Amino acid sequence: MTESNESQAWSARHSSELYGIEEWGGGYFGVSPEGEVVVRSPSNGQAGATVSLMDIAHGLQQRGLEMPVLLRLENLVDSRISILNESFAQAMETTGYQGCYRGAFPIKVNQQSHIVAEIARFGERYNHGLEAGSKAELMIALSTLQNRESLIICNGYKDAEFIDLGLQARKLGFKCFFVLETPAEVPLIIERSRALGVDPLIGARLKLSTKVEGHWSEDSGDRSLFGLTAIQLVEVVDSLREAGLLHCFQLLHFHLGSQIPNIRSIRAGVFEACRYYIDLVAEGAPLGYMDLGGGLAIDYDGTCSTSGHSRNYSVQEYCVDVVEAIQQALDPHDIEHPVIVTESGRATVAHTSVLLFNILDVGHFDPAPLPEALPEDSHAQLANLWHAIRVIAANNLQESYNDVTYYRDQIRDMFHRGEISLRERAFGENLYLAGLQKIAALLPELKRIPAELETLPQQLADIYYGNFSVFQSLPDSWAIEQVFPVMPIHRLNEKPTRQAIIADLTCDCDGKLDRFAGPHGNTETLSVHPVKASEEYYLGVFLVGAYQETLGDLHNLFGDTNVASIRINNEGGMEFVHELHGDSIADVLSYVEYDPQAMFKQFRATAEQAVRDGRITVSDRQEMLAAFTDSLRGYTYFER
Repeated sequence: MTESNESQAWSARHSSELYGIEEWGGGYFGVSPEGEVVVRSPSNGQAGATVSLMDIAHGLQQRGLEMPVLLRLENLVDSRISILNESFAQAMETTGYQGCYRGAFPIKVNQQSHIVAEIARFGERYNHGLEAGSKAELMIALSTLQNRESLIICNGYKDAEFIDLGLQARKLGFKCFFVLETPAEVPLIIERSRALGVDPLIGARLKLSTKVEGHWSEDSGDRSLFGLTAIQLVEVVDSLREAGLLHCFQLLHFHLGSQIPNIRSIRAGVFEACRYYIDLVAEGAPLGYMDLGGGLAIDYDGTCSTSGHSRNYSVQEYCVDVVEAIQQALDPHDIEHPVIVTESGRATVAHTSVLLFNILDVGHFDPAPLPEALPEDSHAQLANLWHAIRVIAANNLQESYNDVTYYRDQIRDMFHRGEISLRERAFGENLYLAGLQKIAALLPELKRIPAELETLPQQLADIYYGNFSVFQSLPDSWAIEQVFPVMPIHRLNEKPTRQAIIADLTCDCDGKLDRFAGPHGNTETLSVHPVKASEEYYLGVFLVGAYQETLGDLHNLFGDTNVASIRINNEGGMEFVHELHGDSIADVLSYVEYDPQAMFKQFRATAEQAVRDGRITVSDRQEMLAAFTDSLRGYTYFER
C-alpha cells in the first residue's frame, strides 16, 4: 500500500488510538469523525453534548484572543467535584459507613479567582470546602465560601495574624480547623484563643512511616518535612489537656504525597493513621474527622499503571478502599466512624484546562535531493562518504553507521583546518543526513536493533516551534519532567507522517517538550502532520489545570497567556463565560521593576536626538514612537 493510500485509509479512530485520548481523557475528550478533538459535556452518565476545540479556537480568535490561549472548561470543574463526592457517598452506602464525606480543595493547586469561585459555587451542594496554606489563601476562603457547613482546613506554619483570622472565622460560624505542623504552634493557638474568647478547632498532622511511590515519595516516611512524630503528638495532647482545650482536638490529618500512583500505599497509610486515631480517642481526644490530605492521582499518560504519571486505581476504587480501611480498623474498637476529609486538588482541576497554541515554523533533518552522480572534482573523503551511503543495507546498519559518522567527522576536521570549503562541508553534511535517514528507514527490518541506533529516529525528528513558553505555561514539564498529554486538535482523519519534538519561543535548551504520553508508555517524539503553508496547525496540551499557572515564570519575559472559560450547554453550543487578555509587554516589564512610561520617554529622547543629528526625519520619529507604543501594549507572544 502506498503512503497516499495509507493516508486515505487513516481515520479519526486511528488517531484516537495513537494518542490514547480515551485512556487519559477521563471520558471528557474524544476525536470526532471529522478529525477534530472534541470536549464532551458530562451529563449524569448520559451522552452529553460535544464541542470541537477547533470551533472554540476560532471563536476565541474572533473575540480577539490570539494563540496561545489557556482554555478552561467549567463543566469539567463541576463534574470532577460531583464524581468525588458521589463516589464517596456511594462507597459509604454500599459498606454501611456511618460517617459522611467532606472535600476541601487546596487553593494552592489553582489560585485563580474564578476557578476557586466555581468550586465554591458548585461544591456548595456537597458542603465542599477549601484548604488554605497561607494567610492570603485563608482570606480567599473567607471571602468566597458561603456555606457554613463547608470546612476550611488551615495547613502550613501559622503566625498570630493567621490564627486570629481563623478564630474570627469561627466567630462567623465557619468550621475552620488549625492543623498543627509543629508543637510550637500550640502555645500560640492557646494564647490567641483566650485573647479572642473563642475555642479553636484543632487538628494534628501525622508523620507516618508509610512510604509511597511516585515523584513526591519524599513527602512520606520518617524523613518527610512535615507532621508530628509520635513523641510530639503526645506532647500536643498533654499541652491541650493542661490548657483545658483537649475537647478542641477534633481532626487527625496526614498527607502521603501528591499524585500517589499505587492504591495499596494509600490503604496502608489509612490503616497506620487509624492506629493513631484509636489511641488518641483512648486519650480523651473527641476526634470526629480524619483528613487524608491530597494524593488522589490522575492518569496523565493513560497507562493505568504505578508510573509516576499514572495510577492503578479509579476514583471509585479510591473511595471504597479508604472507607473500608477506616471501617475495618475502627469497628473492632467500637469507635464512631469519623467524617472523612480529603484535600484532592489535582484530581479536581487538572482536566479542566487545556493549553492551545499554534506552530510557527518547522526544523527538518531531511537531506536535500542528492545529485545522480558524485561531482568529478569532489574531495576523496566526500567520495568515501558517498560510497558508504550507497552500500547501506539491512545486514550492515551498524557498520554503515560507523562509516558515515567517521567520514562526516573527517570532513568537519578538514573544514576546521581550512582544507575544504564551506560548500564542500555543506555537501558532506547533506550526505551524512541522507545516510542516517536511510539507516533509520531500515531499522524496522531488524529483529534486534543495536543499542547505538535505538535513538536514531529521535535524533532525526523534526523540531516544531510552538507559540508558547514552557516555563510560563508548563513549568512542571521542565522542573520535574512531568508528562502531559499533547496532540494535534485537528487533521486527525489524516495520518500523521512526521515525528517531532516541540520547542517553545524562549530560545532556551530546556524550552521544549520531548516526553509525550502514549497508550503504550511515554515516547520521546510526537506524531504530527506536515505543516501546510496556507493554514495554521494547532496543538493542545491537556490536563494542565493543576499548579501550572501558579508556578509559571517570566522566562524571556513571556507573560501570562490569554485565558478563556467556556461552558458547554445541553444543545452542544458554548458560552464564553470569562475572557482575560494575557500580559502586555508593558505588564511584564513592570513586573521586573521597569517603568514603561520612563522607557518611552527615554526612547523618545533618543529618537529626538537622532532627528537633531540628521539620522532620521521627524516623520520617521513619529513612526518609531507609534511602533514603540504599540509594542508596549502588545501581546508578549508571537503575533501574525
